Amino acid sequence: MANGQWFPSDWPERIRALADGTLTPVAPKRAATVMLLRDTVGGPVVHMLRRRASMAFAGGAYAYPGGGVDPRDDDRQVRWAGPTRAWWARRLGVDETTAQAIVCAAVRETYEEAGVLLAGPAPDSVVGDTTGADWEADRAALVARETSFAEFLDRRGLVLRSDLLGAWTRWITPEFEARRYDTWFFVAALPEGQRTRNASTEADRTVWIRPADAAASYDKGELLMMPPTIATLRQLTPYATAAEALAAAPGRDLTPVLARARVEDGEVVLSWPGHDEFTKHIPTGGAPA
Repeated sequence: MANGQWFPSDWPERIRALADGTLTPVAPKRAATVMLLRDTVGGPVVHMLRRRASMAFAGGAYAYPGGGVDPRDDDRQVRWAGPTRAWWARRLGVDETTAQAIVCAAVRETYEEAGVLLAGPAPDSVVGDTTGADWEADRAALVARETSFAEFLDRRGLVLRSDLLGAWTRWITPEFEARRYDTWFFVAALPEGQRTRNASTEADRTVWIRPADAAASYDKGELLMMPPTIATLRQLTPYATAAEALAAAPGRDLTPVLARARVEDGEVVLSWPGHDEFTKHIPTGGAPA
């Protein structure tokens, strides 16, 4: 492995099946993930988790907190601060109820997997501490899907702080993958008074790391990552503070990035438009190069 690009062993076979028309793509599920940033004297660091090796999807790969959209989070309006649902709908390219569910997923997954909650008792506040038995009971109920995030916010009288999020990019899992996600990536800064912890059952390690350092470790083959993870890390490296990254988010292009597979000169070529570093050439019956 020249670098840390995650590449499942069954991809070549599935790519060839897609190319010859014997594989029918599954519909992608909507998802959200958050690049949580914290300022340090050496520049901003991003919170990453390592997925357990036993995970069927991207086992052993480093990623950000994230997960699927809960349909229950679009069936009631939550207390909301920041840009309106209509603004988010335009930004994300969806309708208003779907926009609410996607933003809720971003905030909920950050709480479920990192213990960080982008919400507060008022539109200009954020909770200062999410530790303690009562908070943990609520978090566990969210993880178990015993309660929806909208219900959780309503019961605690909390306002979702959508203004603390910036939509950064959108990637769709390749058509040949068995598990597919249409994922919106967001950027956010760690709220003052809160701290992260490994609250995810899907991760065996968490780190705060400078984006440039994480990218360098990927290039050396030391850290395993999926294409959207390393791509976003490289995109974060120019920013000197978390606030700079957040300020840049509204100008980011959210056109979905979707891998393409084509047959060319007796081999399958896998590419991600706009991201040439991930291109793979797969000879018939061979391994990717």
